[in-house]
Amino acid sequence: MKRANTDELESTSPGDQCRACPVSSRREFLRDAAVAMAGIAASLGFARAAGALPEHFTIGATRALERTGDALTYPIPAGDGAQIDRDAQVILVRWQNAVYAFNLSCPHQRTALRWDDTDHRFQCPKHHSQYQPDGTFITGRATRGMDRFTIHRDGAKVVVDVNAMHKQDEDPTGWSAAVVRLA
Repeated sequence: MKRANTDELESTSPGDQCRACPVSSRREFLRDAAVAMAGIAASLGFARAAGALPEHFTIGATRALERTGDALTYPIPAGDGAQIDRDAQVILVRWQNAVYAFNLSCPHQRTALRWDDTDHRFQCPKHHSQYQPDGTFITGRATRGMDRFTIHRDGAKVVVDVNAMHKQDEDPTGWSAAVVRLA
């Protein structure tokens, strides 16, 4: 007794069955799946970025206006927010009438920090350590606040010394002093 399709498949070799399969190749399937996942992730990210940031805190990219040796000069940010200079590995933050300059990397294992607009804090994407906008450690695997650079005001600009980094646990006085008060 032969049933048309079932018996034909049973009588062929496994290789013949795969060649008759409608999926062309594993590589094409993985490519298509990756494209679909990227599209979903991008649409979720754009929706989140478009409406979730608080009005008083903005995130943007920046570059130093001037570099003199180890000193970088930036304009004082107009409002509360963070500006990231990826080339210099500096996060410049204005928060509650103060300006801070932070090292871009997490003090735990040097992964680049990101702003979490849902919780209004910086977060390490690797181990999820979290920090307030002023760099104070909140929770996670790190054991101290974000590393601050020495910063001072020069008129309508701030000057960041990238060779003078202060770690909260090793230099609490320098860390606390690494701020420009605006009010």
